[in-house]
Amino acid sequence: MSDEATSVPRIVVGVDGSQSSKAALRWAVGQAKLMGGVVDATIAWDFPTAWYGLAPPTDKDPADYQKQARETLDEAINEALGPGPGRPVDLRPIAAHGHPAAVLLAAAAGACLLVVGNRGHGGFNEALLGSVGQHCVQHAPCPVVVVRGSGHGT
Repeated sequence: MSDEATSVPRIVVGVDGSQSSKAALRWAVGQAKLMGGVVDATIAWDFPTAWYGLAPPTDKDPADYQKQARETLDEAINEALGPGPGRPVDLRPIAAHGHPAAVLLAAAAGACLLVVGNRGHGGFNEALLGSVGQHCVQHAPCPVVVVRGSGHGT
């Protein structure tokens, strides 16, 4: 019997704190419960972008960005699912450095499913699908589910 046959199905979900990412997290947890799987709730963080070819001035340590991302992730998880123990599946929070699309695609390697919200915090609100979701749909190593959030307090 191969390791794949005995491993628990893993679902990766992108979480950035937006309403659609919280809806995606709830959907992923529901699907994992049906499949007997686990959920890797993943947030990406990066250093502030350069301006005029220069790095922006900052006295923050990389650990500060990691900590802030993890706090944002924990808050989004609690808002979407309620606080603490008693969740229906094993939920593993992951904060990783890098561009969100790259982080999610790397996390999705070996996963049975990648779940993203249709819109994150950035870009054009009128677009049907955000740039990160679009990139994931086109390049993911596994099936992708795009969950549409209500945009008003889901």
